[in-house]
Amino acid sequence: MTLTAAIKIAQSSLFNVSQQTQLASRNITDAGNEDYVRRQAHVSTAPYGARTYSIGRAEQPALFKSSLAALSDSAGQGVIGDAASRLQTAVNGVDNQNSASVKIGALRDALQIYSADASNPILGSSAIDAARDLARSISSASQGIQSYRAEIDRDIAAGVDDLRSLLDQFETANSLVVQGTQLRTDVNDALDQRDALLKQMSEYVSISVVQRDNNDFVLYAGQGITLFETVPRNISFDPQTAYSPTTTGNPLRIDGVPLTVGQGANTSASGKLSALMQARDSVAVQQQSQLDEIARGLVETFAETDQTGGGAPAQAGLFTYAGGPGIPPAGTLVPGMAASLTVSAAFDPEQGGDPTLLRDGGANGAAYVANTTGGAAYSDNLLALVQGLDTPRAIDATAGIAGDRSVSGYADASIGWVENLRSTANMASQSKKALHDKLSGDYLAKTGVSIDEEMTKLIALEQSYEASARIMSVVDRLFDTLFAAVR
Repeated sequence: MTLTAAIKIAQSSLFNVSQQTQLASRNITDAGNEDYVRRQAHVSTAPYGARTYSIGRAEQPALFKSSLAALSDSAGQGVIGDAASRLQTAVNGVDNQNSASVKIGALRDALQIYSADASNPILGSSAIDAARDLARSISSASQGIQSYRAEIDRDIAAGVDDLRSLLDQFETANSLVVQGTQLRTDVNDALDQRDALLKQMSEYVSISVVQRDNNDFVLYAGQGITLFETVPRNISFDPQTAYSPTTTGNPLRIDGVPLTVGQGANTSASGKLSALMQARDSVAVQQQSQLDEIARGLVETFAETDQTGGGAPAQAGLFTYAGGPGIPPAGTLVPGMAASLTVSAAFDPEQGGDPTLLRDGGANGAAYVANTTGGAAYSDNLLALVQGLDTPRAIDATAGIAGDRSVSGYADASIGWVENLRSTANMASQSKKALHDKLSGDYLAKTGVSIDEEMTKLIALEQSYEASARIMSVVDRLFDTLFAAVR
């Protein structure tokens, strides 16, 4: 080996050491950044030793895509679990103390006590108080559900705004990647930024990535809807200003195509937006429908019927609603009935009514009087009402609970329905989160920075530097000797 070759090899080594030292230092600096992918030098053989020809990222494309999908699933499932918990509290209160089931039980107890001393007007007023408390609880729960649906609409609108902003940022990052790839410049920082944006967007919608020439990305959301291709596609959503039980939420459209709404407690929704729409249009609506069925059951149970045999239609009695005084068809859901459920003014002493009508009947006229003898101790009607609370009746299965049930049994089943929804959703949420945590951890283990490894590299690079420096020193002395010899 000539002295010239030796010095060129040493120079090449020092250059590589300098580049790789900078690379290790950069890795250590960003060791705590989860969006940073470890940089690594690509080295090839050159005429005078090794040469660093590029700096790349420790990419794991398949694992990254799997972690994005798991993130979307986990985010969507978390929304359903939260929705079930929110509805359980809004409708039934803490420990179910405000539930229709508990309030029906209190009314049943008040009626039984009144039936044992039917001549006591104070007991009659107590029964009306229990009925009023029940009606207010149901109507208040209905209002709570609709307020929650309006809140969901605001969350969807905020999510859409965030997604639009992220897509705008993604367009910038993707352009930098494409241009840098074409010009063969360093695009690693832009790639990190683009991946970080994909993570953030995956919380809102499920994202599929297709890579084209020059590292260009095309993004598809949900069921194959184009989300981004060179430029972001339009995302449209018009939130409702207010919700009632009969209000239908507006769809969310990406590139003109409605985003699919999730289904089930272990939801099919992938991403928050699909899950929020499920919570608004399915979970909350079913809970509202169950309240409506409870309200219909109460109106039917306490309805007054013609006692004369004249065939007059049954009319709302103790409980009435906006569509009263007629009784809705058996087994048929009346949307929004719970929101307008009240105690009839004819019975309510706070509205000038007479509580003894609960004992005697006749709020709808003489033909509906049950206590035809006018006996002060008459209790048959009260006992029939108590029995009616536990008598099975036709139920509309579209509310999510099938089978004929009494109004009290249905109220109990409604508590079970939301509790089962909450439990199933939370278990699924834990499972999906665990999968995401596992995949995310695996991805970070393969692409993240280990300070110990980088420090080991720095020690090795230091030794390589010292060896190259010694070569330079030896060559320098040999040149000095050679020049001295020829003088």
